[in-house]
Amino acid sequence: MNPTTQEQGKLRMFDSFCKKVLTNEVRNYHREMERLREREVSISELSEHELSQLATMDSYFSTEQIFNVLGFDVIVSSESIAAALSNLPQQRRDIILLSYFLELSDAEIGKKLNLIRSTVQYQRASTLQELKKMMEEENGE
Repeated sequence: MNPTTQEQGKLRMFDSFCKKVLTNEVRNYHREMERLREREVSISELSEHELSQLATMDSYFSTEQIFNVLGFDVIVSSESIAAALSNLPQQRRDIILLSYFLELSDAEIGKKLNLIRSTVQYQRASTLQELKKMMEEENGE
């Protein structure tokens, strides 16, 4: 079974088409590799300073202090804030932690601590002023 001239023509056209597609794919691959070579840098070629900028240090639980408030563990990662909170009376510390770290409203805090909302609001505001003074003294301002 010999293919006819028309079938041979179609086979040659298909063969030519496949060669063009493969040639263009190779060309596109080489262009992409060249583009990547222009933009990417090998790690071995980086300077010491550039390498240090890529590194990170994990600081899990290194400077964190955990406060327990009504069965909730509140993690404070700032040493200065944790030290200032440690110097507060228990109830005032609980109000600050519940308000700013657990995002409870004054009414919700009042229900949990058996206080009226206005007392919670007053103690929260006065405690913030006290914390501000403590931290300013610590920083020497």
